[in-house]
Amino acid sequence: MTDRPEGAPAQPQPQDQPSASPAWPPPGQPDPRAQPPGPAQAPTPTQAEIPVPAQTPGQAAAPSAYSYPNPQSAPGYGPPVPAQASAYGYPPGGYPPLGAPPATGAGGRAVLWVLVGAVVTSAAWAGGVFLLGVGKGDTEADLRGYKAESNLCSSVDYSSFKNEYPQEDTEPVHNSLEHEALDESYCSISLKESSTSSLSDAYFSVQVDLHKKTDPGPEFTAQWSEYDQRYEDYDVDKVSGFGDEAYLVTEDTTSGDDNSGSRAATLAVRDGWMTYEMRWSAYGSTYDDGATMPEVSDVVEWLKSDTNATLDNLREADGV
Repeated sequence: MTDRPEGAPAQPQPQDQPSASPAWPPPGQPDPRAQPPGPAQAPTPTQAEIPVPAQTPGQAAAPSAYSYPNPQSAPGYGPPVPAQASAYGYPPGGYPPLGAPPATGAGGRAVLWVLVGAVVTSAAWAGGVFLLGVGKGDTEADLRGYKAESNLCSSVDYSSFKNEYPQEDTEPVHNSLEHEALDESYCSISLKESSTSSLSDAYFSVQVDLHKKTDPGPEFTAQWSEYDQRYEDYDVDKVSGFGDEAYLVTEDTTSGDDNSGSRAATLAVRDGWMTYEMRWSAYGSTYDDGATMPEVSDVVEWLKSDTNATLDNLREADGV
């Protein structure tokens, strides 16, 4: 080695040059170590397994760039992935279109019979309404020939009471109404033992109702057969010989000769769509000293006798 002259710059020491080697991979060649793009994502547990194409006999396996035995597929995207099965059993592309219900078979016949039954039922109901006239209000009232008079007092017979109450009432009270659904007549007569009585000794009344639109039967039965539910001092007895049904209602709150109480009796009759009431009542406080009220049992017989006569008169009356 020669000495470096003084003031000369230092020279770089030569470096060991690496041996020349060709570039890897060669230009334009794919890198076998790179992972080629594989097929689409692996199927889920519910998806069908993608079959792997078998190699043709005699075909040699491609050399692998890795130490493990599985061969690498050629570069590219591989074969197309088959359509995946749906977890819900429907084909890809959405749900199947809704179809019409079967026209044949058990289901179709059941639907058909239901429709036929509904039509037949509707026709039968309509026919019944037409034949029976339901809702037309054309049912004829069963009045049995009775008439409701504007002055009922002129047809009332109370002759059985006149022995007990001889004093005539010169001004009896009467009223009436006439309607397409109901005709009603009412009469009230004051009963006196003598002309010296300042007050009525007893009260007597008759009422007749002609029901022209509805049958009063159920309501009549409920009102009179259970009359004692409203007034505990009353007794109710069903009697025969008057129309379709009749009830006798009586009350007696007197005790012995004490006239401080009251006595009453009513005979209620229904004959067809006609209802009728004849009432009598007396109060001990209205009687003069020494006078006594008639017994209820006697009054009941008077009511029965005069009711028969009055009902006969109403069948012969001219009406309101």
